[in-house]
Amino acid sequence: MNSINRRSVLLAGLGVAGTGALAACSSGSGKSSGSPSLVSPNSKVVAATDKKRKNTGRVQNVTLTAASAMLDLGGGMMAKSWAFSGRTPGKEIRLSAGDTLAAELSNQLPDKTTTSIHWHGIALRADMDGVPPATQAAVRPGSNFTYRFIADAPGTYFFHPHVGVQLDRGLYAPLIVEDPKEPLSYDDEWVVVLDDWVDGVTGTPDEVFAEIKHGMGGMDMGGMDMGNSSASPSSSSSGDMGDMGGMDMSGGSMDGMSTSPSASSSGGGMSMKFMLMGAESKLLGGDAGDVKYPYHLVNGRVPADPDVYAGKPGKRVRLRIINAGGDTAYRVALGGHKMTITHTDGFPVQHQKVDALLVGMGERYDVLVTLADGVFPLVALAEGKNASGMALVRTGSGSAPKPTVHPAELNGVILAASQLKAAGDVRLASKKTDQVHRIELTGSMGKYNWGINGKRFDMNDPTANPILVEHGQRVRLDFVNKTTMWHPMHLHGHTYQLGTGGPRKDTTIVLPRKTVSVYLDADNPGQWMLHCHNAYHGEAGMMALVAYQA
Repeated sequence: MNSINRRSVLLAGLGVAGTGALAACSSGSGKSSGSPSLVSPNSKVVAATDKKRKNTGRVQNVTLTAASAMLDLGGGMMAKSWAFSGRTPGKEIRLSAGDTLAAELSNQLPDKTTTSIHWHGIALRADMDGVPPATQAAVRPGSNFTYRFIADAPGTYFFHPHVGVQLDRGLYAPLIVEDPKEPLSYDDEWVVVLDDWVDGVTGTPDEVFAEIKHGMGGMDMGGMDMGNSSASPSSSSSGDMGDMGGMDMSGGSMDGMSTSPSASSSGGGMSMKFMLMGAESKLLGGDAGDVKYPYHLVNGRVPADPDVYAGKPGKRVRLRIINAGGDTAYRVALGGHKMTITHTDGFPVQHQKVDALLVGMGERYDVLVTLADGVFPLVALAEGKNASGMALVRTGSGSAPKPTVHPAELNGVILAASQLKAAGDVRLASKKTDQVHRIELTGSMGKYNWGINGKRFDMNDPTANPILVEHGQRVRLDFVNKTTMWHPMHLHGHTYQLGTGGPRKDTTIVLPRKTVSVYLDADNPGQWMLHCHNAYHGEAGMMALVAYQA
């Protein structure tokens, strides 16, 4: 059985979601025979930590109905998918730092499908993190579950399921936590959500996963090493793009986007309908991704019928950019404009002016732009995939550019996350490192055996090989990429700092054959997932559990 089916069997036995069901399948301390004693997500220490969070006393109640939906992607393109309350992205949730969110999930999905909601980037209480079976039992069809937590850190976040590859359907939406003492000066905001789209067009994410998981092993590649589906990265590639900071790419395109027609490829009698071959990007150190997507969306719209932001010349606008995709990094630029980076993954950085951004799956960037007069394309280039998404900024008269427009800014100055510096008020205090964990990213495209430290994560036994930390420790994680593909590594329930002075993030790009070191304070007890935010790599096994010792 594949991991989706094994998980369904396990969760069916857990019953209706809730802390009671969770408690029934784990002891209060998380201790089991022959394994270390762990802090359970619903333990007293989790509740005690939550009481210390800044709390305004205000509660915002929302209902999120997950159900089948026929989605209008624009230009007459309809897609049968799953969505929250019939739209994608789902309706934005916006609250103020310190407010409590009470979000009732109603599971109306078909075919006995369980689901959950993970609040990506929020350092919340562990039993509300939405990761079956580690932190809760999955929400069964026809059942409801209320997520209730304090959102005490302002920033740009989003939410999505954490069951199977449901992330690659339409079940996602922005979550914006406003700063009541906002230091930035701007006139308006525009939330920009990027997504790679396959569901209900050429197939389903489950069909994609089945093909790419088994397809490579069944293909006759004439003795080729299929650890990577493209040429190996050059030795000059840098970990987390650390050596590329401020690189002026105006001398020529860095796309490297030659692609072969995967739809007609076959091996062992198996048609390669979804697998993308030859997707290559110098920015990503080689292989850019696995999946051939028919569309790339900005705010749920195809480029032929784009979302439009209407503004006025001279106004300063804050763009909150979210990559909700499953397998695609986007290079983002606004034609005719420069962008000033102010935040990444919700936390402020020292301001930097750039032409374009590289945004991996799960990453978020906030930027400021001063609008010019006219009509301008906001382009999300699917890095290495010879495709793009587009929205428009309209401040005056003029005709819309073609959907395939390629603004010069895409080949201009791009700063890597590692070249950013955390703003002084969020930089981690100097402190001795108490513990170092080597997190080897392992596996290959050939066997599709993605894992961490040589092991595939087992949802049947999530606490089998935990990465142990202790409350109050300063912890260093060394992401050592042993593979020939890039991986956006996401840690739940915490932010970490890149190096000793880099930005505070929860998701970071680790390039092939490179190492990225991050630091975190173990200040949020519980059990937390650490995984690649490529939906298919994570589901194949590139996950681990970071667990607090009791």
